[in-house]
Amino acid sequence: MAHTHFKGRSLLTWLDYSAEEIRALLDLTRKVKNESARHESHQRFKGKTLALLFEKRSTRTRCAFETAFGEEGGHPVFLSTQDIQLGAKESIEDTARVLGRMFSAIQFRGFKQSSVETLAAFSGVPVYNGLTDAFHPTQALADVFTLEEAFGPCKGQKLCFVGDGRNNVARSLMVISAKLGIHFTVITPGALNPDAALVERCRPLASASGASITITSDLAEVKGAAALYTDVWASMGEESKKAERAALLAPYQVNASLMARSGRPDTIFLHCLPAIKGEEVTAEVIDGPQSRAWDEAENRKHTIKAIMLATL
Repeated sequence: MAHTHFKGRSLLTWLDYSAEEIRALLDLTRKVKNESARHESHQRFKGKTLALLFEKRSTRTRCAFETAFGEEGGHPVFLSTQDIQLGAKESIEDTARVLGRMFSAIQFRGFKQSSVETLAAFSGVPVYNGLTDAFHPTQALADVFTLEEAFGPCKGQKLCFVGDGRNNVARSLMVISAKLGIHFTVITPGALNPDAALVERCRPLASASGASITITSDLAEVKGAAALYTDVWASMGEESKKAERAALLAPYQVNASLMARSGRPDTIFLHCLPAIKGEEVTAEVIDGPQSRAWDEAENRKHTIKAIMLATL
């Protein structure tokens, strides 16, 4: 499988990638996951370096990038806001110019999508979005990969996101679903409907791939879903809105009775983690037999390795 068209590219959002390219990355993920299962050791990043910039804390994203890069012989360097001041003492443009001369690639996890875009524009090396307030593309690729492990090809499957329809995970799932032909339903109170501009951008992509995008407050819409997906009620940086958000979203908790409303015994549960058990999801569901949350967490590593292999 030739990856020449990937070399040197950044991943800021799946809006920048075609369905065929996303499929190629899913195929490469399968290959590296199989290598991992066979305990094969490769050194494909030997002599390469990766800058990991973190404005927000992280468990899975940081661990996935560090282990995927390190196992392949590369050297990851972790830099938090305590280590460098992104846009404070030095502009993001200047930080990008410097890091681009020292590193093979940059990962950014933080607040503004414009920050990761600036890094990509000025560094001259691939930049990976490890999460911004707008998008979480590496998460969405792991989610689709996990869906396909359970059901085979994702085209025509129904994926339901239940909860805060505006958050970065819901947004990224909408984009990747529209590209790949997944029927995507957001079940959310009207006050938390996803950004209309993004929905309008995704609608033509969805019609081209044969997908549908449904935005509703009706929990009955989980009917027929292959997967129910949720996320915490208040995202990082929104802690002050927690009580108000909990009041709004309490009816949207994913529990055993909501899972049963899909009408399918094989419906799986997905969550990007960390989860607050007893809030957006019950322990019974996330720790139960329908949960694929732990496979999904592991798959963050394999999808991230695939993205870096393709682009480096």
